[in-house]
Order: sequence, then structure tokens, then C-alpha cells
Amino acid sequence: MNRLNTHFNNLKNKNEKALILYITAGDPNINTTFEIMKALAENGADCIELGIPFSDPMADGPVIQRASTRALKNDVNVDLIFSIVKRFREHFQTPMVLMGYFNTILRYGMEAFVDTFKKAGGDGLIIADLPYEEGEDFENICKTRDVSLIYLISPEMGSERTRNILSVTDGFVYCISHYGTTGGESKTENLDGIIDSIKSMTDLPVAVGFGISTLQQARNAGRIADGIIIGSWLIKELEKTNDKPKVASQFTKTLKQAIS
Repeated sequence: MNRLNTHFNNLKNKNEKALILYITAGDPNINTTFEIMKALAENGADCIELGIPFSDPMADGPVIQRASTRALKNDVNVDLIFSIVKRFREHFQTPMVLMGYFNTILRYGMEAFVDTFKKAGGDGLIIADLPYEEGEDFENICKTRDVSLIYLISPEMGSERTRNILSVTDGFVYCISHYGTTGGESKTENLDGIIDSIKSMTDLPVAVGFGISTLQQARNAGRIADGIIIGSWLIKELEKTNDKPKVASQFTKTLKQAIS
């Protein structure tokens, strides 16, 4: 059981909702990324999802694409990201998840990637373009290292495929709130029913992401799910300011209070 499992169990025992916040590693630079991570951890984030910048991010909308472009221009690479995870872990126990695309992992080497991430202090991985049907080898690598592999679950009522994906997902369930890319307006109908259907098939906590961009949407999602995941909205706020850690601090406090 890693930090992710332990922390979500503690939240459940306290009847609290999880606030999971996404930022792109290296945007606007690696040192500022670390300061933003500190601000999130110090002000109530329950998990930090750190995006690995990628040139062709098929699951990401324009906001996160802009963030990836800025990071890639700074020559951010996987080893730099691992170093910032390690630096963060020296000061904080907040669960840390990397989100990225499978080509990055294949190029690095699957076992080497997971081993290095685990040694740095990482807890979970979200691979947006890894289909369940092709994931068995990587699942086994993650499982033997106690790194949670978190699959994305589409917003549909229960199916046999959903049940199969849930059986190999660990840490928490990432339920996307609408079909499409990150940051798009959430238009999913019957999200209550979708969450209920997922919960009937797993004991894992269920977090909702993709498209939460207002306090009311955050409250609504937090009412029915065990946690919420926010990325594009936070990055938009960070784009507006030079004092990014300060804005990240206030953003985190406000969201945590809204879902409490």
C-alpha cells in the first residue's frame, strides 16, 4: 500500500473529499514548478498530478497543450521531472502522480521508468493513451513496484469492459466527466448514475475530472464523487499572473473549502 492508498483511506475515514490538482512539469520552468507544487501541498491538495509535457497530447485540450509547449521549449525531460519529484518528496508526503503518454515510457524503458519514479518518491501513473487491452505487461511492472496504475474511465453506464478496467486499476478511479479533451465544457448527463454504476463495481475511491471549471461544478462533482481533478482551470489562473505560487495557494484553499 503506497501513499496514494493510505491517504485516500484516511480521507474516507474522515468523510472528506479529495482535491487532485494537475500542473505541467516545466511550465513556465522547472524551479517555478517546484514552488507551485509546494504551494499546492501546503494549502490542502490531496494529490498532485504532474504532467509530462508531450508534443502530441491527444487527451489534452488547448490550455494544457499551451503548457506542454512552454515546457518543451525549456528542454524539460523525464530525468528533470524525476529530480523534481525527488526534491518534493524530501519535504512533503502528499501523494504524487505522473500523467503522460506511453511513447515517453517506451523510449525510457518501462522497467527503468517505473523504478526511477518509485525511487524518486512517486506513487501513481496515469497513461492517457494506454488501452486496457494492451496494458498487462505495464500493469505487472507497476504492481511489483507498488506504483498505482490509474486508467481513465469513460462516462458511460457500467459495461463489461469498464468492469475489467476497474479490476486492474489501483489508487483511485479517474472518471472523465465528458467525451473529449481536457478543459472542455462538461456536458455529461446523469453523472450521478455513472458514478453510482462505477462504485457498484469497485471499492476504490472515484474522482471526476475533465471540464470542471467553476466552484459550482466542483461542488456538484464533489457531492457525488470521492474527489475532483482539476487541471486546465488551474493552469488558466496561473497563466494570468507572475506570482504563480501565491495564486496556486489561494486556488487550492478555495477549492478545498468548496468541496469540504
